[in-house]
Amino acid sequence: MAKLPRITVMPPGPYARKLLSRDEQLISPSYMRLLPLAVKSGEGCILRDVDGNEYIDLSAGLACLNLGHQHPKVVEAIKNQCSSLIHYPFDAFYREDALVLAEKLIEIAPGSFEKKVFFDNSQSEAIETALKLSRWHTRKQLFLSFIGASHGQTFGALSVSASDIRERSHFFQLLPGVIHVPYPYCYRCFLKQNYPDCHYSCVDFIEDMILRKLAPPEDVAAIIIEPIQWRGCVVAPQEYFSRLRKLADKYDFLLVDDESRTGIGRTGKWFAIEHWNIEPDILCCGNVLASGLPLAATIAKSKLMDWMEGSHAGSSGGNPLSCAAAIAVIDAIKEERLLENAVKQGTYILKRLRELKDECEIIGDVRGKGLMIGLEIVENLETSRASNEQAREIVLRAWRQGVITTLTDPSTIVLTPPLTITREVIDGAMEIICDVIREVASER
Repeated sequence: MAKLPRITVMPPGPYARKLLSRDEQLISPSYMRLLPLAVKSGEGCILRDVDGNEYIDLSAGLACLNLGHQHPKVVEAIKNQCSSLIHYPFDAFYREDALVLAEKLIEIAPGSFEKKVFFDNSQSEAIETALKLSRWHTRKQLFLSFIGASHGQTFGALSVSASDIRERSHFFQLLPGVIHVPYPYCYRCFLKQNYPDCHYSCVDFIEDMILRKLAPPEDVAAIIIEPIQWRGCVVAPQEYFSRLRKLADKYDFLLVDDESRTGIGRTGKWFAIEHWNIEPDILCCGNVLASGLPLAATIAKSKLMDWMEGSHAGSSGGNPLSCAAAIAVIDAIKEERLLENAVKQGTYILKRLRELKDECEIIGDVRGKGLMIGLEIVENLETSRASNEQAREIVLRAWRQGVITTLTDPSTIVLTPPLTITREVIDGAMEIICDVIREVASER
């Protein structure tokens, strides 16, 4: 298998352009495509398009494919499962495979307390489950969430999201009782302070301004977090979530952790919240569980799952094929020591990008943990004004030279390669990315 990109025709090639034209005629325009890339197949860290071009995939399907493309253990598990049972509704009958997966998730999820699992198909559904469970158990109605959050597209999940105005336009009234607070985005602090001299004023803001003036704490069911915000790859400072945990305990509301992008090893821990030594009350994990097959899990303290029979269900959640794939993913990460590889390779990529930052003034910030890394592009370091046009140009040029990256907000390029990536492949990709950034910077 090729370890470096191979571009035989300038993308999008002739077959890809035909597919793009058909897509325009047949498919809803609501999808937000990142690149004019028409994919055909993949293996490991390499993705192939319909015209035969091969790319180093530093997106891993928007951080969904933690083992990369066609991992042998996942493929074997799916094939074996196909030969016995493709589907049977877990909400009405019993299946051992789902119990095996639940046991594995309970084992790796943070918290020494007893836990229970609910299976869904997607991030949005897992968030809906967490919202309903929070209201059921607490009998409270309000939710706190964060500006910049990306939790999904259904009405409930969208209500606690706040990352792109296009997702919300013309869809009001959304779920009532959701109050958004600023995320601790230290590079662009909303209080115009500098970490660590700020002494976490952003947490004080929640207590002093939100809970004392806007949202009665006795009515707050939960606060929903992303340990690292997907949109912009924004990393909270080290003590932030411990202070937030204390605030939740003080006012008796739940802490819901959405790990739909950061979970199952992405950051070098099974779940990113472990970097902050926090045990959430409810943990949502969609997208990353089953190597691209539809599956999500909501893992909660057992005492919280006190809802009655029939109060929440879903016929296709926990599909046998998806469960088999997820079991294989967890086992492969353990057996191949991929948590360690995520830390090792992520540290190396961060080092390379921070060295490049010292050289290029259009790099405003480099941040991340493990193999979830963000590169924020600015017009210059003096103003730190976001440069959407240059960020987009870097992503396009890198793709045309054989490296796929992700633009999760208008000015932040995010790298989420498979956890299986090797130093050789990283070096090949970084050579292209660094050259492209230097090229774009020189054109300012």
